[in-house]
Parts: sequence; structure tokens; C-alpha cells
Amino acid sequence: MEISAAGRLEVRITAADVGKRVSVRRLSEAGAAGEKFTDTVGVLTSWDKGVLLITRKSGESVRVPESALVAGKVVPPAPARRRGPAATYAELARAASRAWRPVESEWLGDWELRAAAGFTRRANSVLPLGDPGLPLDAALTAVRAWYGARGLPAYVQTATGAAGTQEMLCGELERRGWALEVSAEVWTGALAPVADRAEGAGVALAREADEAWLRRYQRKGVSEVALRVLGGGPSVWFATVPGADGDAPAAIGRCVVDGRWASFAAVEVDPALRRRGLATAVMAALARRALDEGASAAWLQVETDNARARALYAGMGFAAHHAYHHYREPADAGTDR
Repeated sequence: MEISAAGRLEVRITAADVGKRVSVRRLSEAGAAGEKFTDTVGVLTSWDKGVLLITRKSGESVRVPESALVAGKVVPPAPARRRGPAATYAELARAASRAWRPVESEWLGDWELRAAAGFTRRANSVLPLGDPGLPLDAALTAVRAWYGARGLPAYVQTATGAAGTQEMLCGELERRGWALEVSAEVWTGALAPVADRAEGAGVALAREADEAWLRRYQRKGVSEVALRVLGGGPSVWFATVPGADGDAPAAIGRCVVDGRWASFAAVEVDPALRRRGLATAVMAALARRALDEGASAAWLQVETDNARARALYAGMGFAAHHAYHHYREPADAGTDR
């Protein structure tokens, strides 16, 4: 916090600092005995009608009444991550999009509109990679119309927590009533250590997801559209550890090799067989194949509340790069269609 020469806390931010990273202290229990303070660090995404909106690295938006401000200042950008392969948000966002291709897509300026009959939000959301070429309200109206014509709700995928991410867009969507439904994280790591984790014996690799693989896949009722999404990407591999006596596989996984990147997804293990190293074996086998194709770095997506997966990936050397979120159009958006 800023402290004046007289030893007083000072507010040294104004509405002109919207878009900058700030640190503020606010009174959280005004008027109460033993007044309490709360500190918040994030991007100042708006300052409107006496309320500051600050978007944290996690994507959480914090509203701070101007009247509750005790101190505030602009702070330097968060230091660059040093663990794992160097990567910009834009590079990872494009690699992630190529690894999970929709059935249909269209560009609105630098926004990619993606649809796949509702199979996963990733394949049925807008990926903003720059300027949509229209004012934001006009762009969102066009987005709603595009998804409405396909009988789908409109989603916008955003990211926070790294250089070049979209805290400002998150704030603008929230101000317009778009609801944050899902948040997760993209983690990155070196590929070779993953390949060295296990022998991978008993893991079969294939170019297509067969019936056995699909029996273990958590999404039930996989359609032809889903198969197209799962099979899309530059170089796709499916891993299977067979089950006993024709049962569903003991474990499965999916990997897409794309230049220097290998992405891991759908790593699933029979609940009765967990903690036996099967997920590690699946990823090791896929990593070795990706190394053979020239990849050197890896990324994956993990939910913030999946403690078991986070521990597994951290043990393999992965670390969080940025958070990503899906915002759904307001409930009354149907009036625009």
C-alpha cells in the first residue's frame, strides 16, 4: 500500500488507471468495532458509479465501493513464470484450439466462433484472439445471433492470470450480465520428464477412439459429432490400458501433437483401479510418442477443484500458466435473436 511521508495510507489510483494492475485496501466492516481491512490485487477492469471492479488472477471479480477505499496504487505486472516451457497466452490459446476442433467455425474479426452441436463448451464457444472488428455490444449481438441460429446458448471463453490475457473483457462481460459458469486452468510442463515417469507397458496406442476406449470415456452417449471433435487435431493419439475379460478399459488418454506442443486430455482411470500408476503409464506412453514426433513441451487443462489430478500433474512437473473461463449469455438474450 502507498504510505505518505506523514505515515498515512493514501489512494493513488483513479478511473484513468482502468486496465492496469492495482493493489487496493478496503474497509470490509465499516463502522464496526475493531475495523477490518481486506487487500485485493488484480486488474482494475472498471470504475463506474462509485464502484471499482477488480479482476483477480483466478478470474474472480471483486467489487469495491469507492467509499470503502483506504489505500490503493498501481503495481507492476505479475512476474513471468519461470517454471516449465516459455509460452505466451496467445500461443497456448491457438494450440488448445487446434487440439479440440469444432465441427463448424467462423471468424468475426479476430474472434473465432465455434460450434459442435453442444458437445463441450470448448467446442461451442467464442475464442477471442484479438479485435472482433466491431464495437463490443455489436460483436456480442452477432455472437448471440450466430449461436441462436444453431439452437445453442452463446458462450465466450476468456483467460486471466498471464500477460496478454483478457481481464478487461471479463469485466465487460460481467457488466453486461454474462454469467461465469466454468473456470479451470491451463498447466504446462516439459515433455521428456513425463515420458520418463513409467515404462508404459501394456498401453496400446491408436489413431482412432475405438468402442473400448469410448466405454471408459466419461461423456456418455458419444455422438458422431463428438467423434469428429475427439479425432480432430494435427496428430491425434488415443491410449488404452485394457480391462479384464472384455470390461471397459482400465485407463485411457488422448494426446494431440502439434509442433513443439503435446496436449493431454481425457486421462481417465477405472475408479476401482486408481493409485496404481495407470494414469502415469498412459501419459508416459503418449509422451514418448509425442517426443518421437518432435514435441518438447506439454500442456493440459485441469479443474481448480480436482485435487487428485492437480497433485498428479504437479508431480510430473506441470505448473499453472493461466486460468480460463466460460461466460454464458444473459438469460434475456433471446430477445436479441
